[in-house]
Amino acid sequence: MLKLEAQRTAYGETLVELGNEIDNLVVMDADLAHATQTFKFAEKYKERFFNMGIAEQNMIGVASGLALSGYIPFVSTFALFGAGRAYEQIRNSVCYPRSNVKVAVTHGGISVGEDGGSHQSIEDIALMRVLPNMTVIVPCDAVETKKAVKAAAIFEGPVYIRIARSPSAVLTDENHEFKIGKGYKLREGEDISIFATGIMTAEAVLAAQKLAEDGISASVVNIHTIKPLDNELILAEAKKTGAVVTVEEHSIIGGLGGAISELLIGNGAIKMKRIGVEDRFGQSGDPESLLKEYDLTSDNIVSQCKKLLHK
Repeated sequence: MLKLEAQRTAYGETLVELGNEIDNLVVMDADLAHATQTFKFAEKYKERFFNMGIAEQNMIGVASGLALSGYIPFVSTFALFGAGRAYEQIRNSVCYPRSNVKVAVTHGGISVGEDGGSHQSIEDIALMRVLPNMTVIVPCDAVETKKAVKAAAIFEGPVYIRIARSPSAVLTDENHEFKIGKGYKLREGEDISIFATGIMTAEAVLAAQKLAEDGISASVVNIHTIKPLDNELILAEAKKTGAVVTVEEHSIIGGLGGAISELLIGNGAIKMKRIGVEDRFGQSGDPESLLKEYDLTSDNIVSQCKKLLHK
């Protein structure tokens, strides 16, 4: 049984650690510090924490100004408000001038749960991926979240980090190397390649184990960086098996599946299936029930892999 740990808890703890190491690191929040866990930084570094209130657009503008003044701002809110409500400011005040702002949002995807469709962002990766100069990271677990935040802090330029709300399985440890733009295999396979991101990576690993029981050898590749993609690894893996399945807690339009589809066009006859939210809004419910409702489960991954292989 894998240990469960919340990515947002790891995020808050890592900010405190970085605050001690990087004097010019500042943190901003839009009146959601306890939900995003940035309150931990606020308690230790009061002079470097700014609660901007429910004014996400202003928060991004101020963050850009701080970045241009030599600070490294981490701005946090829910994914829906960070990527959606403040989209124009991220585009024009962060990405356009390539300001060194880190947009680290929590509560991404339908696993937000009972808050419902109005708060469940299933389009944020697509919105951020299309912006020039933006780097997009979606950690698979709490350990990788810590590494992603540390990597973002020393990376020069805009970064978007999507952090899950609910506790999720811990797949990695300190021995897993994290490098922006470089995915890595969690499981080797010869028959089909499963590319996963975020909390769905654990479901992909479980699916591969189930497939193995039926004699199907599936590789699982953790794609924690949606932009820039690890083109070399993805192409090599896809050409090896000739069958690709992508898995994400995001719309199948514009996210990991969209990105890999764009990459594979013109690179040979490769069968492909995208698993994610099928052009629907979220709805209220507990996270486990919602993941089942939207077919974001290891059983559905197994089913879709078998269908693809039999085509």
